[in-house]
Amino acid sequence: MSGAIGSRAMVRWIGFKTIVLREMGRIMRIWGQTIVPSAVTATLYFVIFGSLIGKRVGSMGGVDYMQYIAPGLIMMSIITNAYANVSSSFFGAKFQRFLEEISVSPQPNWVIVFGYVGGGVLRGLLVGGVVTVVSLVFTHLSVHHVLATLAAALLTATVFSLAGFINGVFAKNFDQVNWIPTFILTPLTYFGGVFYSINLLPDWARALSFANPVLHMVNAFRFGFLGTSDVHVGAAFTVMTLACVALYLIAITLMNRGTGLRD
Repeated sequence: MSGAIGSRAMVRWIGFKTIVLREMGRIMRIWGQTIVPSAVTATLYFVIFGSLIGKRVGSMGGVDYMQYIAPGLIMMSIITNAYANVSSSFFGAKFQRFLEEISVSPQPNWVIVFGYVGGGVLRGLLVGGVVTVVSLVFTHLSVHHVLATLAAALLTATVFSLAGFINGVFAKNFDQVNWIPTFILTPLTYFGGVFYSINLLPDWARALSFANPVLHMVNAFRFGFLGTSDVHVGAAFTVMTLACVALYLIAITLMNRGTGLRD
């Protein structure tokens, strides 16, 4: 019995590792599309918002403005890359019909979900690391809470990898892969406290901002770096954890039902 369980676990580990390694190979093979754009975009943000506008803004949240926006820009790169990697890769697997081969393999659906999400998390963290290096060229960053920083980055990458997976399940063409990043993800990110403190907003706008999950993620990450946050850090991690659980349950339910896989 124990041998059978061990053999099954090994087969599942091989399946998970294969998907993740394939995703990493894809990320590195097209690094000009997966890594470089975020580094260039972050550089432009630092030059325009940090160097030019930041001098007029002065300090925010008790720190220099460029230092204030750095964690937000890193988190923004993690969010967009984790999401984009899984949504485009999973839809590509559907479009090219090799997802059918994965689906009929002895791997359970949760292994497939974990494999694609693992690839998205790796790309999100990889690009986040690159943007962190870029930010160090423009400003000084010291990590106040290492565990909070790492946990916020990992949870956020997982949340948006799962969200990208769900998008990939429902998408019927490449346009639908881009709808949510354009019309939902980008507004949530820009209004998520990346460039400003919500304490600057009027009461009604500040109250509305708390409904934005990105605000909690950005502030938890900023707390890890700078020790300052516009939201309660414990509540922020609760939001991220619940989002992970909820999105995973949705993703595995869709896979078990075969939603979007037979179109």
